[in-house]
Amino acid sequence: MAVSLDERPSAEIRSRKQRAPNSPPRGAPDRHAGQAARNSEIVYRDLHDAIVDVSLVPGTPIVEKEITERYGISRTPVREAILKLAEEQLVDVIPKSGTFVARIPVAVLQEAIVARRALEEVCVREATAKASKSQLMELRAIIQREYELSAAGDEHAFHEADNVFHAGVAAAGGYPGIWTMVEKIRLQVERYRRLTLPQHGRMKLIVAEHEAVLDGIENRDANAAVAAMNSHLNKLRIDIATFRDLWPDYFLFDRK
Repeated sequence: MAVSLDERPSAEIRSRKQRAPNSPPRGAPDRHAGQAARNSEIVYRDLHDAIVDVSLVPGTPIVEKEITERYGISRTPVREAILKLAEEQLVDVIPKSGTFVARIPVAVLQEAIVARRALEEVCVREATAKASKSQLMELRAIIQREYELSAAGDEHAFHEADNVFHAGVAAAGGYPGIWTMVEKIRLQVERYRRLTLPQHGRMKLIVAEHEAVLDGIENRDANAAVAAMNSHLNKLRIDIATFRDLWPDYFLFDRK
């Protein structure tokens, strides 16, 4: 049975309690290595991934003591990891109150979607002119994979395949580096997208939108391909209001 968004943090806590008392936590750093930087990076990556995939929903407290006990390390690397997450606007450190998973800033989210649309339009236009037969076949195979994952309800793997499709379009256009640029601005978009995937029919709709983009590229119709990509990304922006109303506590309405 799928765990709902509101249940994920408690489910994670339950899974930890079910482990053997003396067993090391998953991904725990080597406490004997004496590498504080490595410990900090491991804690950072674990928290980062849990926040981005919404296993830790906005508002969830991040308790240093619990983390140090879970990993068997001192507070210093934990604090370093938290500071890095704060710089990325993934956590809020509130003096005398604690650290909490940050809400998704709507203003930043909208800007990131607009910037991503501009970058991906270039990729789509170039892919329409340059994509090789093998690249088109690879993109078609990714879409087939997305259909299968959608039918299976595998949100995590579908999300990864979604990113692979967009990266593939950039590569087909001769601009693989553009996707690297997109990745740097899409952090809040990723959190938002993970919230949307459990909605009924959402994954199936995304696959259809990807297919429309690829149809345009295969037909060497740049205008059709760009229109399909813009429609695909615009839907993310338009739907913000819907999901904001569903989970008002997960979004930050005003830029601080």
